Amino acid sequence: MFTKILIANRGEIACRVIRTARRLGIATVAVHSEADTNARHVRLADEAVCIGAAAARESYLRGDRILAAARATGAQAIHPGYGFLSENEDFAEACAAAGVVFIGPPARAIRAMGSKSAAKALMAEAGVPLTPGYHGDRQEPEFLAERAAEIGYPVLIKASAGGGGKGMRRVDQPEDFAAALASCQREALNAFGEPHVLVEKYVLRPRHIEIQVFGDTLGGCVHLFERDCSVQRRHQKVLEEAPAPGMTPERRAAMGRAAVDAARAVGYVGAGTVEFIVQPDGAFYFMEMNTRLQVEHPVTEMITGLDLVEWQLRVAAGEPLPLPQEALAIDGHAIEARIYAEDADKGFLPSTGRLLHLAPPSEGPHVRVDTGVEQGDEITPHYDPMIAKLIVHDRDRPRALARLRAALAQYRIAGVTSNVEFLQRLVATPAFAQADLDTALIEREQALLFPAPQPVPDEVWALAALAELQREAAEAAAGDAASPWSQADGWRLNLAPERRLALRCGEQTLSVGAQPDAAGGWWLSIGATRLQASGRLGPDGTLAARLGERRVQAAVVLSAERRQVFLDGRTWPVVRVARLQAGGRGDDHGGGLKAPMPGKVIALLVAPGTVVEPGAPVLVMEAMKMEHTLTAPSRGRVSAFRFAVGDQVGDGAELADFVAEPAAAA
Repeated sequence: MFTKILIANRGEIACRVIRTARRLGIATVAVHSEADTNARHVRLADEAVCIGAAAARESYLRGDRILAAARATGAQAIHPGYGFLSENEDFAEACAAAGVVFIGPPARAIRAMGSKSAAKALMAEAGVPLTPGYHGDRQEPEFLAERAAEIGYPVLIKASAGGGGKGMRRVDQPEDFAAALASCQREALNAFGEPHVLVEKYVLRPRHIEIQVFGDTLGGCVHLFERDCSVQRRHQKVLEEAPAPGMTPERRAAMGRAAVDAARAVGYVGAGTVEFIVQPDGAFYFMEMNTRLQVEHPVTEMITGLDLVEWQLRVAAGEPLPLPQEALAIDGHAIEARIYAEDADKGFLPSTGRLLHLAPPSEGPHVRVDTGVEQGDEITPHYDPMIAKLIVHDRDRPRALARLRAALAQYRIAGVTSNVEFLQRLVATPAFAQADLDTALIEREQALLFPAPQPVPDEVWALAALAELQREAAEAAAGDAASPWSQADGWRLNLAPERRLALRCGEQTLSVGAQPDAAGGWWLSIGATRLQASGRLGPDGTLAARLGERRVQAAVVLSAERRQVFLDGRTWPVVRVARLQAGGRGDDHGGGLKAPMPGKVIALLVAPGTVVEPGAPVLVMEAMKMEHTLTAPSRGRVSAFRFAVGDQVGDGAELADFVAEPAAAA
C-alpha cells in the first residue's frame, strides 16, 4: 500500500479522499490554486503545494505542475478525484512515464471511453444496447441537421467529450437545430477543448440509471449495483438514489452484465460508471462510461457498507478486488441531495460570496455530509458552486426519504443563495415521493417547484425584529450605560416608549412597532397584529423565542443590513431599511442589463439598435463552466453593448444600454 498520495483536485472530493487516506494511515498532499490557499482541503492535508492562478487552466488542469508537486513531495500516487484531469488520458500516461501511479484506469481505457462516438462504436462490438443516433465524425451543420431529421424529433445533441450536462441540448423542432448546435459546440469547446458532438434520438420520459463497476489489474471485474440519477436540471444531477426504485432482480442482473461487459471490453481498472438511458418499458441503452469515481458514489457506499476510495487505493496498489460479485449485497436505501450555491428561482443561476453562516444537519449512522467548505469560506466564480452532498440511509425508501426531508429542514446557509428550499419542495412532490421518476421530473412539476410568492408570515417579521432588538440591546450594554445616546429603549416625551423598525423581505416592506413589556420582552405591532415576544439570540444565530402562545426554535443570522431568518425549514432574507435612506430599494437594475455574476461574454445575439420583446435572448455569458443566456426584461431597444465577445466582466457590470419602449400597438 502507498505511504503518501497527492490529490489532484479540490473541494468536497479532495476532502473525501483525505478522510479515507487518513484512516488507512496514508499521508496526503493537497495541491491548490492561489484562490484556494485557505481552502478546507488544504487545511486538512498533511502537505500542500500551490500550483498556479485561480483559473483552472492555470492550476488544476496543469498536469506538469501537479507531477512536479508529486515528485517534490515524494508522493507515490496521484488521486485525480472527479472533473479536471480525472479523465485525461495524456495525464494518465504522463504519470506512468514519471513513475507515479495514477489512481484510475489505464490511459487506453480513458481514451476508448473519452469520446462518446468512439465508445458507442466499441460498445456495439461488445453487444451492449445503443440509443439510435449518429455517432460519426462528420460535423457540418447541414449534415447533422439531415441526420437529426432522419432520426426524428425530438433529438439530443451531446458533446462527444466530457460530461456534466455541458454541451448538451434537447431540440424539439428543425428550426431550432442550428442555434442549439452552435451553442453546444461553443460550450463543448470551452469546457473540453473539443467541439465534436453526436446526435441521438431523445427518449421520451427516460430514466437515467447507472451501474457502478470496479476492475483490478488481475482481470477481476464486478458491479456494485445501480444508482438512479433521473432527477436532473440542465442535464446535471440533483438527486441520486440507490437502489433504483422499481428495479427487478432480472433487470438488475442484465444491466450489471452489460456494464461489466463494457468494462471488460476496454480492460478497465479501478472505479467506473456505465450510464444507461432506460425507457418506461424497461429497455435500456448505453449512454456513456465515466472513467472515474462519480460525485454520487456515497449512495453506493451506504447500501453496500463499502469505502470505494479504499477500493481505488487497493486496486491501484496492485491488490485484487476486496470482494467477489457473489459477496456483494444491497442493504437498505440511500438518497443523495447536492447542496449548491445557486438560485433555483433564477434558472439555477450560481451564487457567489462568503458563507457567513453554515450549519448542516447533525451526522450519524443515517445522515452523512460530504463537503469541501466550512463557515467563513468563499464560493468563488472560478469553480463548481457545490457546497456539500447530503446523504441519508435507512432500511427502505420511505424511511430514507423521511430522513432526507428532516435533514434538509435542518440545513442553514447564509451569505449565498442556496438550493436547499428548492430541494425541500422537490422531495415533497408526489412524483418523487411515489418514485414516478424521469429526467423531465423538474420540468413536469414546475407549478409545485416554483410556486407564486406568498406573503411573509407574521412570525418571520417578529423574529427579525426581535433579533434586531436583541442586537441593539447587546450593543447598548457594551457601550456607555450612563449615556442617553447608547439607549435603544424607544423613549418618547409624554408617550409610552416605542421603537419602529422598517424591514423589507422581497417585494414586501413593513414597519414593525416595538414597545417593551414589564417582563423584559416586547409587544410587537405587525400590521393589524399585536403580539408579545421574547427570546434570546445566541452567538451562532439560534433564537429560542416565544411569539404569543407559540414557542419556536429559529435562527436569525445578522450580516450588515440583512437578517436571514430560518424557521420551520424555510429561510427569508429580511433587510433592515435605514429610516433616513432615500431613493429606491437599492437593488434596481436601472435601464441596463447587468451581469448576474463574474464571467465572460461569449455571444451577442442581437445587433445594436434592435427592438426586442420581453424574454428575448440578448447575449450569452460563460461562468462556472456553463453558458447563461441573458434576456430582455421588457420590450425595449438594445442601444449598444458595452463589452465585446471574449471580454471578462465583473458581477453587476452593465452589459448593454437598454431603453424600455411601449408595447407595440395591437
